[in-house]
Amino acid sequence: MRVDSHQHFWRYQPSEYPWMKEDWPIRRDFLPGDLEPWLASSGLTRSVAVQARQSLEESRWLLDLAERHPSIAGVVGWVDLRNPAVARDLEPLAAHPKFVGVRHVVQDEPDEHFMLQPAFLRGLETLQGFDLAYDFLVFPHQLPAAIAVARRFPKQRFVLDHLAKPRIAAGEREPWTSLVRQLAECSNVACKISGLVTEARWKAWSAQDFEPYLEVVFEAFGPRRLMFGSDWPVCLLAGSYADVYGLARDYVARRDPAAVEAIFGMNAVNVYRLPNG
Repeated sequence: MRVDSHQHFWRYQPSEYPWMKEDWPIRRDFLPGDLEPWLASSGLTRSVAVQARQSLEESRWLLDLAERHPSIAGVVGWVDLRNPAVARDLEPLAAHPKFVGVRHVVQDEPDEHFMLQPAFLRGLETLQGFDLAYDFLVFPHQLPAAIAVARRFPKQRFVLDHLAKPRIAAGEREPWTSLVRQLAECSNVACKISGLVTEARWKAWSAQDFEPYLEVVFEAFGPRRLMFGSDWPVCLLAGSYADVYGLARDYVARRDPAAVEAIFGMNAVNVYRLPNG
């Protein structure tokens, strides 16, 4: 199975996606039929659909799409982990074989210690009981909290989205490098090679811009804890699907040809425990 481990679907409504600016070309519907030709042209067969707005309704909608489209291997949805009744929300979702993880948009939380709040930690403890992954969506300054959480729950599977969004356009490497290396010391954390082009100079980046950051995560996580994700359609703000896939594929093929199958497929299958078929 060849997998794009990170993409989004939505039926665009301005009130539901306030983070999209008025001049962005992604302010329209993006559905499985739009993605599937790009998967096929890249030699990929499945994808993991990730939440883009924080609602149970969206999680259910993504699962409905997954039932109707075999190309969707798994769904990373959202529940309010701070809710004392979070188990009640998780039970029907987790019963679906394609519900494989949960994500909260922590990058938008003003408190950099948001994930260390007692209510959130209790929610993660509950999540661990459902054997689901948790995706970290954080900026570099929020990595210390992610490190603390990963250490606190050594049996919980975690996935770092978008390399924690280093400031590639500014060429900034510290403290991101040191913090990512600390997080990678937690063997229960995997990392997605995703979301790079939108952290660079949109439409003005070159492949060389990303190599220092890719080298850090390749050395820190190793080829068994990295997975490719396109971040489609958000990636379209700064490049095409083919650009994003080619950037990652060329780097991995040059860096460690034997790792291509793992990073573009089996690692996502193993980390998210994706169902076959």
